[in-house]
Amino acid sequence: MEGIVSLLPLVAIALLFWLLIIRPASRRQKDQARMQSAINVGEQVMLTSGIFGTVTGMDDDRLSIEIAPGIVVSVARGAVGSVVPTEQHDADYTDEPADDEYADDEYADDEYTDEPSDESTDGDDAAEEKK
Repeated sequence: MEGIVSLLPLVAIALLFWLLIIRPASRRQKDQARMQSAINVGEQVMLTSGIFGTVTGMDDDRLSIEIAPGIVVSVARGAVGSVVPTEQHDADYTDEPADDEYADDEYADDEYTDEPSDESTDGDDAAEEKK
């Protein structure tokens, strides 16, 4: 009886590990596989590398993705990270210019030059004074 009682904490830890780590990971893996197998031509997708595109063709384990007008890449079906809803994709990519983040920066109008400043900080002046 004491042998069984001493194994209870180990069994409880294994059960918690399975409930908290293994079960959710396998569920995510199944959902990802389901999503990748349900992809259709014309859908907007995001690859696991972060590239967005439109599915233009399908084979068994490969997809043709148009990432820019006239640019089609062939990727493994497993490279698709998510299907992007059309409304979200259109809202993310508008033709409006982005706000200039540094427009009010006090240094925005300063010119950068490659010329050294009048103040030398490399110690050459001290060497010249000793001569």
